[in-house]
Amino acid sequence: MADPLKYLSGFGNEHCTEAVAGALPQGQNSPQRVAFGLYAEQVSGSAFTAPRAENLRSWQYRLRPSAQHAAFRPFAHSSLRTAPCHEVAPTPNRLRWNPQPLNRDADFIDGLVTIATNGDARAQRGLGIHLYSASRSMTRVFFDADGELLIVPQTGALTIKTEFGILAVKPGEIAVIPRGVKFRVEVAEAARGYVCENYGAPLRLPELGPIGGNGLANARDFLYPTAWFEDVSVTTEIVAKFGGNLWVCECDHSPLNVVAWHGNYAPYKYDLARFNTINTVSFDHPDPSIFTVLTSPSESQGTANIDFVIFPPRWMVAENTFRPPWFHRNVMSEYMGLIHGEYDAKAEGFLPGGGSLHNAFSSHGPDKATFDKASNGELKPHKIDNTLAFMFESRYVFEPTAFAMSGGLLQQDYDAVWAGFDSAKLK
Repeated sequence: MADPLKYLSGFGNEHCTEAVAGALPQGQNSPQRVAFGLYAEQVSGSAFTAPRAENLRSWQYRLRPSAQHAAFRPFAHSSLRTAPCHEVAPTPNRLRWNPQPLNRDADFIDGLVTIATNGDARAQRGLGIHLYSASRSMTRVFFDADGELLIVPQTGALTIKTEFGILAVKPGEIAVIPRGVKFRVEVAEAARGYVCENYGAPLRLPELGPIGGNGLANARDFLYPTAWFEDVSVTTEIVAKFGGNLWVCECDHSPLNVVAWHGNYAPYKYDLARFNTINTVSFDHPDPSIFTVLTSPSESQGTANIDFVIFPPRWMVAENTFRPPWFHRNVMSEYMGLIHGEYDAKAEGFLPGGGSLHNAFSSHGPDKATFDKASNGELKPHKIDNTLAFMFESRYVFEPTAFAMSGGLLQQDYDAVWAGFDSAKLK
C-alpha cells in the first residue's frame, strides 16, 4: 500500500515546513510576535557550542509552549530497563530467542520489554534493546530523554504522530525518533518489532572511505515529516523516560501542536529496500560492516557505540569462496533480529521476530547444515532473496535482562546448532 503522506527528503538537511501558510517566520527565528499568535520554541539535540557539522537543533512554532503542563510523577513499568541494569551478569554464552507473542491488550508503551542493555544511559554511552508488541493505539504521548529510538517494525504497520509531523512506517522500513521528541504510535492491527534505544551520539550515515561518494544508504532516501498539528483541548497524558525511569504528567491540550518548524533535528524514516548493497565480485566474503545503514560513533575512532547493519536481498558471485558469514570471534558484541525470511547463516531456529546475542569474543558462525551446503554447493551466481535480517553491533558487552533469560522466549538448545562438526583429517 502506497504511503499517502508527503515528506521532506535528505538526511540531516536543514528542512522547513508549515501546515498553515505564513506560520513560519522569514529571516529570523524568534520575532517579537510570531504570526497567528504562535509560540517560538527551540529544541536542541546537541550542546549549543557543538561543531557546526554536529550541531542539531530545530525551531518550532506552536499553538502553546511545551512548558505548559503539570508536574511529573513516577510511572511504573514492569518490563522496561535501562543501563546500567545488572539484573543478570553478562555471559559469554550464545543466546537465541523465539519471537514474543503478539500482545492483545497493550499500546506501544505497555508492550515494551527489554532484552539487553549495555553502557550507561546517564553517561550517554551504550544502548538498550527492546521488543514491542501492541494491539491498540496510544492515546497518550511519549518522549525519551535517555536516548534516541530506532524503531524496526517486524509485523504490522505503525503510524507515528510526532511534534514534527506524521511518519507511516511498515515492516521493511525503520523510523528514528530523536531524544526528547514527543510522539504517539497508532496501529490498525496487532504490531510487533524491535527498538534500539541509543544513549550515545546520534545516529548518522557512516563514512564511505574507499567506496567513494555513493553506495550503502543514500542521504536523499531518508524522509522527514511535513508539519502537522492537533488543535484539541483535551486532557492528555505525557509519559517521559528520564534517568532510567518513567514519569507521567497531564496537560489540558495535545502537545502535538507544532504548526511550522525548521531545522535539522526531527524524526525520520528510511525504506531498507533502498539500501545499495556492496559485495565482492571476486573472492571472499567482506566484513559485515559493509552493510552498515547508520552508525553512532564512540570516542574511539572507527569503533561504534552502535552500528545498525542489515542483510538484505543480494547477489552472491564470489569464486572459490565459502559464501555465508564465516566462523568468527569479534571484539564487538552483536544482537541480531530477523524481519522476514531466513538468515543465510542459519538453516533453522532463527525466526522472524526472534533474536540472537553473541557477546564479545563468543564464537559463532554458520550452523552444521549451512556449512555443509555452502562447502559443497556449485558456485554459480546465486541471489539471496526474500529475506531481511539486521544487527545492532556495539563496542560494549550486552547484559541480558531477567526477562530475556527466564521470560519463556530463550531457546535452551541454541548451542546444538554447532554440534556434529568432524575434526579435520591431516592425513
